[in-house]
Amino acid sequence: MINRKLGTNGPLVSAVGLGCMGMSGAYGQSDDTESIATIERALELGHNFLDTADYYRVGHNEELIAQAIKGKRDKAFLSVKTGQLVTPGPNKSMGPGPVSGHPDYLRNAVFYSLQRLKTDYIDLYTLARVDPNVPIEDTVGALADLVEKGVVRYIGLSEASAASIQKAASVHPITALQIEYSLWTRDIEAEVLPAIRELGIGLVAYAPLSRGFLSGEIRTPDDLKDSRVHIPRYQGENFYKNLELVEQIKTLAAEKGCTPAQLAIAWVLAQGDDIITIPGSKRISHLEENMAAENVQLTREDLESIETIMPAGIVSGTRYPERFLNALNQ
Repeated sequence: MINRKLGTNGPLVSAVGLGCMGMSGAYGQSDDTESIATIERALELGHNFLDTADYYRVGHNEELIAQAIKGKRDKAFLSVKTGQLVTPGPNKSMGPGPVSGHPDYLRNAVFYSLQRLKTDYIDLYTLARVDPNVPIEDTVGALADLVEKGVVRYIGLSEASAASIQKAASVHPITALQIEYSLWTRDIEAEVLPAIRELGIGLVAYAPLSRGFLSGEIRTPDDLKDSRVHIPRYQGENFYKNLELVEQIKTLAAEKGCTPAQLAIAWVLAQGDDIITIPGSKRISHLEENMAAENVQLTREDLESIETIMPAGIVSGTRYPERFLNALNQ
């Protein structure tokens, strides 16, 4: 198990963490008992970074984690996102709503998270999206107050622009930026990644498997029977163009003696020692496969072969539906 420092002045955490969103129905049905066992197994293996959000099924995900870490709080590094509101959808579902970076909202939200998690502090408290209607300096000021009170240890941002990150860091040290980064999503390499490295901010890369597509287990559009059907890169002609890329990665992984998922995760880790990644798992078998990716050593030749197959920008389709793109890079 490999640990990495989260930012220049941050804590040591597992290089491969656990994204818990899928345990609350984001990608089809999940089983609470199996999910709890998966979290417990991650901790047994020494992978302590657990990522959640207060809006994952309106607190369900946090309550699930609370059960899994009972009596083991010191073994877990809790990363909690906030600021993304939810609104009622069809069939009693809840979907993404507006974002809120209002100081009063954050001061209130953190205490609900503490109650659900049954803990008296959150290791990393992350603003899920930048609120364009609230100065980022005000938002980070409120988060800094929570650090001062001792209920939050480190502050993070998610899906923020280089300009917002720089403004935020002028108010209080930002420990980590959580953002999508994978073989298929490399937008941050132009501006955001250089900016956080200059500021000593760590990168928490989510969706390293591009929501499962890079695992090689998705073969037809019928394999996607959840929210992913609304994502452009998994629709129509885009699906089949992207599937061709995955087939090439599968061949390369077989030659390397690892799975496509492990190759994709190893590629993310190989982009810098300041990067950790949080593939989502809701089953122990997938968890153990993903965690083993840290043992895959990619040579310069391997990286060049991967780059030939999947250069930046080659993926067809956007990573979110158009209506969600405006909330990114604020």
